[in-house]
Amino acid sequence: MSAECSSYLNADKVLVSGFSCPRAGGDARAVFCCGFQDVKYCCDDPHSFFPYEHSYMWWLSVGALVGLSIAAVVLFAFIITVCVLCYLFISTKPRSKLETGLSLQMA
Repeated sequence: MSAECSSYLNADKVLVSGFSCPRAGGDARAVFCCGFQDVKYCCDDPHSFFPYEHSYMWWLSVGALVGLSIAAVVLFAFIITVCVLCYLFISTKPRSKLETGLSLQMA
């Protein structure tokens, strides 16, 4: 069993000629053409070819990083707010019991 990886333009816009899998001197189990439209290689997983450019994955990673950063800032702000409110609640409590004017005595 073998697969043909067609020629493609890499990220530097240089034409890479097609090749067949497995490659000579490579892993004999790597019989499938894998990768992206601009980066191709032989591998052993038939579902590892993605019909878009490799840079697409980079933008997904940047988007995830930005989303996680925003979530971290929101969580940090929430924790700071809770700490400040707890401090204000504790610091504004009266230190001693209020005097009501009535003294309770045993009769």
